[in-house]
Amino acid sequence: MLTILVLLCLGAFLLFMQFNIRRPQNFPPGPTPVPFFGNLLQLDRTNPLKDFDKFAQRYGSIYGLFIGRQPAVVLTGQKIIREALITRAVEFAGRSDNMMVSHVTNSKGVIMANYGEGWREHRRFALTTLRNFGLGKKSMEQRILEEVKYICSHLEESAGKSIDPQHLYHQAASNIIASIIFGSRFNYQDEYFQTLITIMEKLTKIAIGPWALLYEIAPVLRIFPLPFRKAFQYFAGIKNHILKVVDEHKKSRVTGEPRDLIDCYLEEMEKRADQCTTFDDSQMAILLFDLFLAGTETTSNTLRTLTLYLMTHIHIQEQCQREIDEVLGDREHVTFEDRNAMPYVQAVIHEGQRVGDIVPLSMFHTATTNTQLQGYNIPKGTIIIPYLSSALREESQWKFPHEFNPQNFLNDKGQFVKPDAFMPFSVGPRMCLGENLARMELFLILVTVLRHFRLVWPEDAGEPDFKLTFGGTQSVKPYRLTVQLRTPGETCKSVY
Repeated sequence: MLTILVLLCLGAFLLFMQFNIRRPQNFPPGPTPVPFFGNLLQLDRTNPLKDFDKFAQRYGSIYGLFIGRQPAVVLTGQKIIREALITRAVEFAGRSDNMMVSHVTNSKGVIMANYGEGWREHRRFALTTLRNFGLGKKSMEQRILEEVKYICSHLEESAGKSIDPQHLYHQAASNIIASIIFGSRFNYQDEYFQTLITIMEKLTKIAIGPWALLYEIAPVLRIFPLPFRKAFQYFAGIKNHILKVVDEHKKSRVTGEPRDLIDCYLEEMEKRADQCTTFDDSQMAILLFDLFLAGTETTSNTLRTLTLYLMTHIHIQEQCQREIDEVLGDREHVTFEDRNAMPYVQAVIHEGQRVGDIVPLSMFHTATTNTQLQGYNIPKGTIIIPYLSSALREESQWKFPHEFNPQNFLNDKGQFVKPDAFMPFSVGPRMCLGENLARMELFLILVTVLRHFRLVWPEDAGEPDFKLTFGGTQSVKPYRLTVQLRTPGETCKSVY
């Protein structure tokens, strides 16, 4: 009996030593972790951002947490985020090799690829190809305006009715990036298009859920057939889905006449055929997935946020429409260049991005080497969490940090200004690839919609709820929208 008791005590001690967490020497201060879970049990499951704010008030702009046994450092406020991600970019540009999504994608592509030559090559290729296909040019405007026709057609058919705009915005944003990747847009009911979107939604739900967290903090469980296995199955489905289109491109493409990003990648593979290169079919599929994801979520969620606030702040909607009418006059279409003559509309769009706060914790970085930040030791491999929300509502940086107010982006002369604390796409070399595309989409879509429609809060919808739903990305809660046809020059009228 005594022997059994001793063995049980020894086993308990060994388990404690296995899961006990030791704070590295001179590591940033933070809440005390518990074995196995670290600080996860101290974070609100539905919205941990409240706890991030609480810890920042107690420990300062840089503090340490533990995700399981994995050390992490949270950066709060635009000053320290910029220091780490811009001034010290190379030291903090890594990606975790322990996250489930890293394993699902084999750390390929650009979003989850670790910092190195392969990542640099693919990011450079993606940015160059996007520019070649018109990003910032008239040809890209035409792609976006073509999709806006379908948005307006749907809204016109729904005039006077109450609709949920979520799927409309999501499908439109997906279609714009799809036209660049695959060479053509899809009908919203297209089976291939719907399958791709549905599988991506299922994958995202698992990747940001509790099973992914368990996968990361308890590696021993990875051998069991638990629900996180579905993430690998879903991604394999997406990859096979994309590679079918790639195979079709291989048969139909004409060398030197690229139709889309796939053709460009295939040409790049041919050029590098005799070299040691990271360009291959697998990398291509994951890069296309990354671009599709980056080009959809932020734009569609920001449009939903803007629509909600414009419906419920009619005076702001009216002022936007007055500015749009004055600048466009009798012209049929808006151009991206028109943004320079529409400071108020620009301010409203940026304010929608600020309060929408779509990616509050950015994508986690890691330290690529043993380093220091503000006098604290940061061991190599430490997770770095840029708390972007803290910059977007930093009280010292904004006139109205806690309310929707376009004056946050206007100076005393009514000119558009962009404070340094505006970083919804993060900053530095790993900032979101889709930023420039999103800027064009948001401006061209919103201006066209406001020119032709009034956005009205439904009479039977009750009080609007502006609270954000936390997930891998944040979004406003589902709501209904009523649209009314408008002739340029008319003002808005609403019961709200």
